[in-house]
Amino acid sequence: MNYENELKAAIYAVTKACNLCANVQYSLVAEDTLKKSDRSPVTIADFGSQAIVNLVLGKIYPNDDYVCEEDSVQLRKEESVDLTKKIHANVIKVFCEVIEKEMLDAIDLGAGDCDFTGRYWTLDPIDGTKGFLRGDQYAIALSLIVKGEVVLGVLGCPNMYYEENNKGVIYFAVKGAGAYALSIATGKSKRIKVDKISSPEQAIFCESVESAHTAHGQSARIAKLLNVISNPYRIDSQCKYAAVAEGKASVYLRLPTRPDYREKIWDHAAGMIIVQEAGGEVTDITGKRLDFSKSEELVNNTGVIASNKLLHNAFIGAIENLTFS
Repeated sequence: MNYENELKAAIYAVTKACNLCANVQYSLVAEDTLKKSDRSPVTIADFGSQAIVNLVLGKIYPNDDYVCEEDSVQLRKEESVDLTKKIHANVIKVFCEVIEKEMLDAIDLGAGDCDFTGRYWTLDPIDGTKGFLRGDQYAIALSLIVKGEVVLGVLGCPNMYYEENNKGVIYFAVKGAGAYALSIATGKSKRIKVDKISSPEQAIFCESVESAHTAHGQSARIAKLLNVISNPYRIDSQCKYAAVAEGKASVYLRLPTRPDYREKIWDHAAGMIIVQEAGGEVTDITGKRLDFSKSEELVNNTGVIASNKLLHNAFIGAIENLTFS
């Protein structure tokens, strides 16, 4: 299989990051939280997760480019000494002995320039931060992109269930090789497939819990237009992609909250290939393929729709006449 070594490294890195995040979520306290410029919380888990993934991949693939959500600028300031020490302690606990400077340098691996037309990794160390802080769903999202095409994706979802009483799942896919779910606890794996629902009325569709992340009112209009019976399945993070990929939901709508809004690549790359390899389809809301060859944002795309493929055109048709403001 192409990218076999990369996949092994990615699964190992994301599994270790999941272990750290689960530990931190279990014992999270308020003082362990910073604030991003957009006022969404950043936790110890963000930085620790990114440090672990970058420590693993940076050692094996030092010549690759990296695009990551976080950097260590705040952590290097004097007022963040205690927070940095806590991150360091959590990294050591689940990974290996590493000095603090090496950890901070690893966090900054994705801070340099990137050739988006070449080969690069993109990481969201905690996708669904508010879900994480609520004790709900979140994901560690890692993907490898080559010449603008996502070729590998790994989603670590510590609060998803592989089966009853078996919590913690790694979802992964390599282009052309199918999509799989792996139990963090047991190491068991299984191939996953999208559902076969072809009638919009029977569709279960995902959307973000936070109304700031997607246009809930527009989603309701689409559901009414297509006579969708079920209530929306609201879940945090790229776990929505996992839900579509394994047939728990039929459609994921990420509708723009304003006309000029563009999605970040790390919010969709890993989930996209997992849905595609599970037999589904992912495009923007106009039906265009997602373009990862330009920048940190999907500048050539508006919104995202992921589906079981059978429902894709119906939902795009319903979206066509909506306006986003």
